[in-house]
Amino acid sequence: MPELPEVETVKRGLAPTMEGARVARLELRRADLRFPFPDALAERVSGRTIVSLGRRAKYLLVDLDDGNTLISHLGMSGSFRIEEGAGSATPGEFHHARSKDEKHDHVVFHLEGSGGPRRVIYNDPRRFGFMDMVGRADLAAHPFFRDLGPEPTGNELGAAYLAERFRDKAQPLKSALLDQKNIAGLGNIYVCEALWRSHLSPVRAAGTLVTAGGRPKEQLNLLVAAIRDVIADAIAAGGSSLRDHIQTDGSLGYFQHSFSVYDREGQACRTPGCGGTVARIVQAGRSTFYCAACQK
Repeated sequence: MPELPEVETVKRGLAPTMEGARVARLELRRADLRFPFPDALAERVSGRTIVSLGRRAKYLLVDLDDGNTLISHLGMSGSFRIEEGAGSATPGEFHHARSKDEKHDHVVFHLEGSGGPRRVIYNDPRRFGFMDMVGRADLAAHPFFRDLGPEPTGNELGAAYLAERFRDKAQPLKSALLDQKNIAGLGNIYVCEALWRSHLSPVRAAGTLVTAGGRPKEQLNLLVAAIRDVIADAIAAGGSSLRDHIQTDGSLGYFQHSFSVYDREGQACRTPGCGGTVARIVQAGRSTFYCAACQK
């Protein structure tokens, strides 16, 4: 499943092509993805101008000039491909490669604007992605968004906020961080990385980071800083080649080359002087990678 930094990278990669462009035609090549498309979606989007692209958690948001927002989720295998002239690019970098097989091209934005005609194509072999439409003013109340916590890079996320959410909680720390009601868009890979950076065990109770009086312990301050830093580093790595997204094959930064614990079972911990080994356990059906020697 693409995580927040990958979706943010996709958004930034698509923005130069899509923002300000007119959708001459939205082509739907099937009736559904994971869910059926909204009624008359092609007619509602065709002829509209794309005002801006945004992101909330792992959702891509396409704001249109009539006040509606197209919501897109990439699911497990979805990606967008830009075609302009003879060039083609797939914005974003993922832990697993994205498909470019045209038989899985399900949605095509036929765009026109100052840069000339071009196409933005949504490809999804497994069809776990989906699209929906909602009025921009109603976005926060939409079922996809109404229960989401703050963004991991936003000003609302702080140690005091997490102390309030974690107080007296026996829930394992990793599970609490993956709960989208606590933090929006924080996924398995970057939770593992943030816990390693803050030297916190994924199995310890979330409530142990909060004092009896409900105040955050210093460890919680370190965790918040680690969350912000790991997301920022991943976005920076993913976006390092965005200026070349039309001229290249779409390959951007590979943050996974910098993973410290994720998918490194049996390898040496990268904490200086630790000497421990990265272990893998399963929590709530998800693989957790951590070093028991330095994460307490």
